[in-house]
Amino acid sequence: MIDTKTFDIDEAPIWESLATVGVAPDAARIREILAKGRVMKGLDADDIVPLMAVSDPELLAELFDTARFVKDNIYGRRLVIFAPLYVSNLCANECLYCAFRARNKEVVRRALSQDEIARETRVLIDQGHKRLLLVAGESYPKRGLQYILDAIATVYSVKNGNGEIRRVNVNIAPLTVEEFAALKGARIGTYQCFQETYHHETYGQVHVAGKKADYHWRLQAVDRAMAGGIDDCGIGALFGLFDWRFEMLALMQHIRHLEAAFGVGPHTISVPRIEPATGSAFAEHPPSPVDDLSFRKIVAILRIAVPYTGIIMSTRETVEMRRETFALGVSQISGGSRTNPGGYAETARYDTSQFSLGDHRCLDDVVCDVAQLGYVPSFCTACYRLGRTGADFMDLARPGDIKYHCDPNAVSTFQEYLMDYGTDESHAIGERAIEASIAGMDEASARYSRVMVAKVKQGKRDVYR
Repeated sequence: MIDTKTFDIDEAPIWESLATVGVAPDAARIREILAKGRVMKGLDADDIVPLMAVSDPELLAELFDTARFVKDNIYGRRLVIFAPLYVSNLCANECLYCAFRARNKEVVRRALSQDEIARETRVLIDQGHKRLLLVAGESYPKRGLQYILDAIATVYSVKNGNGEIRRVNVNIAPLTVEEFAALKGARIGTYQCFQETYHHETYGQVHVAGKKADYHWRLQAVDRAMAGGIDDCGIGALFGLFDWRFEMLALMQHIRHLEAAFGVGPHTISVPRIEPATGSAFAEHPPSPVDDLSFRKIVAILRIAVPYTGIIMSTRETVEMRRETFALGVSQISGGSRTNPGGYAETARYDTSQFSLGDHRCLDDVVCDVAQLGYVPSFCTACYRLGRTGADFMDLARPGDIKYHCDPNAVSTFQEYLMDYGTDESHAIGERAIEASIAGMDEASARYSRVMVAKVKQGKRDVYR
């Protein structure tokens, strides 16, 4: 049995590695690392350190081109689309950067009823969404975890016309192994838990009260989730709390631990930066702000270092930054997001949101933009329902074979979106994007794709392989 209580971040080797970052990297060494990255077997921490120090424009261009090469070869030109669904902003923790922190009196508290959750879900369905990320603060009304399990069941129960939510992913507070098993039984997809910062001292300084103040309880959450049967888990750091280079090396320690302990690394890595939050002076002036160039390097290096893992970009970032990072490794994005309970169905009467957004566009505008940039918006959820999760997913992702399943599923689900929810503009742009995508596939994938798209046009829904 896996011991879920022993993993810790070893800071000593991280500091030892970071001591060399100030040394200008040798161009030959950088190109050697990038050549290794193009083999798409990943990188070690020793490889990452020189890449973090790259500043020469020519080498930066080569770094970004390598990330683009890896992204295109493993994930193709698709971008998975989802929306967060905030069901509660009740929270017992005191995280200095978050509007949901317990002592913040500037945010009105609310937990949605099951009827309200159904109403929010219906709005998201009518926008065209098929995949949601359910989010809640660490304090549930009355029934505890059962409230979350009921919420998941409610989301799955809502049908409207051709629309439905086919997969619910979850970002909630860490649970026990037994509770994670119950969450698995609710048919979730991915469980997300971000460490926020892996730096022990900083973690204690910014998480000053509540259960989240326990660094190791949170750090070992993914171990417990895996032990509870959830083999698709997402991790991440909140960039801006501490030196981004430290966080990157700590992330790699966490990833290698999961691979060694469970034979499977994280399904996704999220890369949020601190954004302003109501009632948080701390969030207005993060202690270790990450500039835009460093942020692009974070995305590119992660794509090369962990090629099989999805990288998530939320609407925290601006439209321009989101566009730039699509080519650097991002494979999943949120669209039309709201970070407040009730935010989709209601006009806000007071502030209940977790943080400020950088991209306020509706889903159809995001879809148009993505397609015009040469990508295919994907609403696919096939892997979860066909059992391509955990090690089975990694076995396909590592050699780049997952695209033979995901590319046809992307175009069929995009066709479905266009027919049921697209505007005249997105329909015209989307049809061209689908044709271009199919034209770039291998012969077998193209054949499957054309058959699947034809079925959707004939009225069939949820066509996948």
